[in-house]
Amino acid sequence: MDVILKQDVEHVGDKNDMVTVKSGFGRNYLIPQGLAMLATPSAKKMHAENVKQRAHKEKAIVDEAQAIATKIEKSSVKVIAKVGESGKIFGSVTSVQVAEAFVAAGHEVERKNIKIHNEPIKTVGKYKATIKLHKEVIIEAEFEVAGE
Repeated sequence: MDVILKQDVEHVGDKNDMVTVKSGFGRNYLIPQGLAMLATPSAKKMHAENVKQRAHKEKAIVDEAQAIATKIEKSSVKVIAKVGESGKIFGSVTSVQVAEAFVAAGHEVERKNIKIHNEPIKTVGKYKATIKLHKEVIIEAEFEVAGE
């Protein structure tokens, strides 16, 4: 079954992608949730026209994401966590705290676009995360977890 995605769907595709999915997944989940629409011949024509019109706008968005990526790579971000005497963190550091640290540093990053490499983080130190700013702009960013 061919569908046109209305939103980004993890492990399926990005917004405005035309993808082939199993018919049950499309009929029972994607279409009722408003995440996709059926790729009929008329919908395919509209989709092709929309893609054509968006092509030059997309370049500006990618350039902006590249600029943000260079700022993030040059900056240092610190996540503050409560630490015990042995250097272990109470609980763990998640993508929510990392996203809040990036926002506090002046970078607009959404929590859902951050993937921490060594999850869960339970000790103080330097770590890396993959940040997806755009489907074409994915960067590795370092952050430090420090004790309070």
